[in-house]
Amino acid sequence: MNRKIKLIWDFRGEAAAKTAEHHDAHLNEYLDKEKITLEKTGFEIINEMHAIAFIVVEEKDMITFRDVLKPHRGEIYTTN
Repeated sequence: MNRKIKLIWDFRGEAAAKTAEHHDAHLNEYLDKEKITLEKTGFEIINEMHAIAFIVVEEKDMITFRDVLKPHRGEIYTTN
């Protein structure tokens, strides 16, 4: 089974949730433009001052996405 990597963009401050939601829209626009289908994209509100936008990619493709999209960080993706 191939490992999946969650590439993450962090947003902080009072507008974090809106910014993360907006960034997710841009990520989806990029994927549509490039005709790329991924398992999962989205945004999550961590608390009132921190939210994230993310995409989940195959480990073998991580470097390509990292170099183009420049996420703040990444982690191994697991389904809970």
